[in-house]
Amino acid sequence: MNSIELAGIGMTSQRTRERLIQRLIDQGISSQPVLDVIRMTPRHLFLDEALSHRAYEDTALPIGFSQTLSQPYIVARMTEILLSAGPLKKVLEIGTGSGYQTTILSQLVETVYTVERIEPLLRKAKDRFRKLGLGNITAELSDGSFGWEKHALYDGIITTAAPQAVPEELLRQMAPDGILVIPVGNGISQDLRVLKRLGNTAEFDEEIVEKVKFVPLLGGISR
Repeated sequence: MNSIELAGIGMTSQRTRERLIQRLIDQGISSQPVLDVIRMTPRHLFLDEALSHRAYEDTALPIGFSQTLSQPYIVARMTEILLSAGPLKKVLEIGTGSGYQTTILSQLVETVYTVERIEPLLRKAKDRFRKLGLGNITAELSDGSFGWEKHALYDGIITTAAPQAVPEELLRQMAPDGILVIPVGNGISQDLRVLKRLGNTAEFDEEIVEKVKFVPLLGGISR
């Protein structure tokens, strides 16, 4: 991938990215590592070319298959919350999508495991990871409702689609003192929730952070 593709031009230039970073700061994002990674990550590469000029707007954008590239504020907020638990070695992401959230995480934690149920999206995301030289991401075509038991337990789990209730499988795959950041609700009302496992117990501290709007977490595989 050449430097022009990475840096962008016009509406995808560094100056445009700086305006986005300032908006995130104005909305309360305070983690400097998160802001730095979002500043340097070429979000325009995670969109079809026809939409790349909108990459640094603070809005969700379509990526096909009724899925979206999450709003930068939400990516920053969820990542900031996840990292509030301290340094994370192993993180599971439910819903790879375009791979943008995965890419942000991969620059802030040791290892990212990510699952996606829509095969064409996963293929594109894997190709982006290769082009960006991200070697600490393991991705698989899978129903995210079940997590990824093979690599459990996880220090952190983040979900980019909303179930109507927190899946028990995800709670079982959290490491002691692990953290889960997940939107929960239906198509009308969703809350961003944070669950922290209390030591090595089966008890969790739960907090509702704010109202959000995500695509629903669906089961099954789509090829």
